[in-house]
Amino acid sequence: MQTADYEHLYALEESFWWFVGMRAITSALLDPFCPPGRDRLVLDAGCGTGLNLAWLRRYAGRRRVCGIDISADALRFSRTRRHGLLARASVCALPFAAARFDLVTSFDVLVQLPGAGADAQAVAEMYRVLRPGGVAFVRVAAYGWMMSAHDRAINTQRRYNRAELQRLLTGAGFRILRTTYANSLLLPAAALHRLALKRLGLADDGSDVKPLAPGLAWLNGALQSALDLEARWLSSARCALPAGLSAICVVQKPAQ
Repeated sequence: MQTADYEHLYALEESFWWFVGMRAITSALLDPFCPPGRDRLVLDAGCGTGLNLAWLRRYAGRRRVCGIDISADALRFSRTRRHGLLARASVCALPFAAARFDLVTSFDVLVQLPGAGADAQAVAEMYRVLRPGGVAFVRVAAYGWMMSAHDRAINTQRRYNRAELQRLLTGAGFRILRTTYANSLLLPAAALHRLALKRLGLADDGSDVKPLAPGLAWLNGALQSALDLEARWLSSARCALPAGLSAICVVQKPAQ
């Protein structure tokens, strides 16, 4: 990601429809396995500009939330949010002792790691730093055929279907607790738009992480409502969405 992408991310994280809606989906999936308010040490592995560090405090109780990121720009923005437990590090080499954390989160980080096998190395590191019985929440962009100018702008290296993500995580030793796609209601429109541009040989305008045009500001509430509806569906333990723009797994390191 470029500095301008982090600037947009910092400005939009609190109120932009995608971020707000995906936090609602995260809580719907994670709360049953990590009820808020209990004491946990939490790591956000790839914390970006830091708003999720504050949001994740709901799972930490009287303990702390730590964040790491490889980007100096990301950490600079995180520090402006007054987060103290930050480190510049790669998710492929976490600077923590084994079995330290109760919860590890990874929000759209695996897709950006360069190099063959880097995602497997990152997942192995997440497994290492989790205590036995600890939980990880992993979200990735879905479907290789959905690669677009947005992905190129933010250096996306790969996308996953849900089965690929599950195999990656179980290969590291994790046990699957819950898996689903998300951002499903908007998939047809997004797919039609991206595939039509490719077929016509046209380019779109780079990263989607940017403010809506002034005349389209009304869309923010409508698009957020779609994700809020998915969050309500996913609050049922029996519900899994069959397709979507994101693939998600909640996993656990087996107790020893």
